[in-house]
Amino acid sequence: MDLEELKKLREERLASHKKKKREYYLKSKARKKTTQKPKREEIDYAKDLNDINFSRKIKEIAKAQKEHVDSRKELILEKMNEYKNRKKEYYKENKDKRLEYDKEYREKKKEQLKEYRREYYKKNKEKILEKQREKRKLQKSENG
Repeated sequence: MDLEELKKLREERLASHKKKKREYYLKSKARKKTTQKPKREEIDYAKDLNDINFSRKIKEIAKAQKEHVDSRKELILEKMNEYKNRKKEYYKENKDKRLEYDKEYREKKKEQLKEYRREYYKKNKEKILEKQREKRKLQKSENG
């Protein structure tokens, strides 16, 4: 094969490729047209939300929303329970890692944590003492 034949072959293949691409494009465009959602009807807000129809329309909307939520209630609860269970499992699996990390963290930040607690106690001394007094009074009244 010489250069001219190769060029001709390349042109033919390119043309067939472009033709296939064009057919695919037209086919997908036609498919999109057939599967498009029908356009919603226009809402005349002046008519629907005037003084007479306003409360009725709000009630209809609320009722539709409630029906939608009620229809999905079981699914929502199921997903929430599944999430809770997954979270519990994760914490069970990683309990040792978490405890180890906490221990290392406390060791690293030992002095900072002591200082933080000291400052916190100074700042909230009166509140803490008041709570302690109340607890003692309750214990005396229950015991006495």
